[in-house]
Amino acid sequence: MPITLVRHAEVEEAYIGKYNGHIDIGLSAKGREQAKALAKALQSEKYEKIYCSDLRRARETLAAFSLDITPIFTKALREKSWGRHEGKSFEEIEAEGIKYENFTQWIAALDGERVEEFEKRVREFLHSIEQSNANILLVTHAGVIKVIQAMYKNVSIEETFMQTLAYGEYCML
Repeated sequence: MPITLVRHAEVEEAYIGKYNGHIDIGLSAKGREQAKALAKALQSEKYEKIYCSDLRRARETLAAFSLDITPIFTKALREKSWGRHEGKSFEEIEAEGIKYENFTQWIAALDGERVEEFEKRVREFLHSIEQSNANILLVTHAGVIKVIQAMYKNVSIEETFMQTLAYGEYCML
């Protein structure tokens, strides 16, 4: 089953570099251009199934695509919830008194969805679509893509979370 994983395009300027989680924000002007470029880069692909996060930034990214099939919008592809830390930068969170010691400590220190719950949600979604040999497009968020990459590469999510994934970037599995 070939899967193309797309990270949504750049978000509104006020939210760049923030832990946005479930905040329902749109794309910046640059993000709308990135979405068009992304759609053009993938236009020769013939997707048989398309799944997209139900959050606005992912939906707006997908809207740039010319689609022959109806996409399925799902909460399962949402980014990890960061609870009261959503919309804040790393520096803003540290200013609240939470200091980064290591990946595991940092993720556990922030409230919202527990990382184990997040991983389980993504894993269950992926298993639900693995029954097909269809060519699949997933438009989602960096965290979701990194969890999927960890599963496919059989590495820890810490390893994949340490890699950068630019707005509007895609990869194929």
